[in-house]
Amino acid sequence: MYAMSLNTVKLVVTGDDFGYCPRRDVGIVECFQAGAISNVSLLVNGNSAASAANLANRYNIPIGLHANLSEGIPVCGDLQHNSTLISAQGFFHGKMGIRKALAQGLLNMAEVRQELCAQVRRFRELTGQNPQHMDGHQHVHVLPRIREVFAQVLNEHGIAYTRVPVEVGLNKCDWIQGELMEFYRGVENDALNTVEVFKNHDIRWPDIYIGLSTMGKNMTISNIQQGLDYSIQSLHSCQSPHSPLCSPHSRTSITIELMTHPGYPSVPPVGGCGEGPDDFSQSWERLHEMEVLKNPLLHNYYSEMGIQLCSFKDL
Repeated sequence: MYAMSLNTVKLVVTGDDFGYCPRRDVGIVECFQAGAISNVSLLVNGNSAASAANLANRYNIPIGLHANLSEGIPVCGDLQHNSTLISAQGFFHGKMGIRKALAQGLLNMAEVRQELCAQVRRFRELTGQNPQHMDGHQHVHVLPRIREVFAQVLNEHGIAYTRVPVEVGLNKCDWIQGELMEFYRGVENDALNTVEVFKNHDIRWPDIYIGLSTMGKNMTISNIQQGLDYSIQSLHSCQSPHSPLCSPHSRTSITIELMTHPGYPSVPPVGGCGEGPDDFSQSWERLHEMEVLKNPLLHNYYSEMGIQLCSFKDL
């Protein structure tokens, strides 16, 4: 264990993909009501975005924007035809497809800005408020060139918080192997190269990020505890002001975001962002995450360690 040198540990447990499908949304709301998550991230081009926004309002769930440039159909009508953001089939290029198109110089950054702004406006229309935070579906917000546009959009729309997906100790997670670890390392490399861009635009993020090592079947109470303990210890020993573990703003507490993807699995054809639900959303792993996050043993751990669940507005 470790001795706390700061006053408190504030943990934002974010349920991503809110608005993807009604079944996912029901599970996310149940998690919030059980105190298992404390925040949600809304896909405004999701199948159930409008009803999800209503649920957030009804149950007073803190909500931010899960900006989507990789799955489904653009929100901006002008970009739904003959846009560099979409394939010949009229959909975003996909998780790996957008990375390939970006590397080949095929994406128009003016169109990226146009779509991100359209999604902020749609969020406001659906929720009646500005996003408390804004991150990227499938981590597109830290990709080269997109990161600069993303930071500008946040700054212009008064959105203070985002996510920097750099997870301390990820290389020690020997349960993650092969292509998945390769993808995660790519995400972290992109995120590290994004830190200065976000700092220059006065954008904030929690000191610690956890979520890559605890996705789906890899989410266990032990893995969450290990991630929190190791990251907090690393933060205490942090010396470099350029480390993503060190907040660019003064603080009296350690702030953490745990990224999660709980919910009841999607059942086709309902769900998705215009193409139907993907394998990720249909997986039993969504239910598994729900069960782990709601487990009383995890909540007891939070209490024992003095960890307070909160939302971005409480940081």
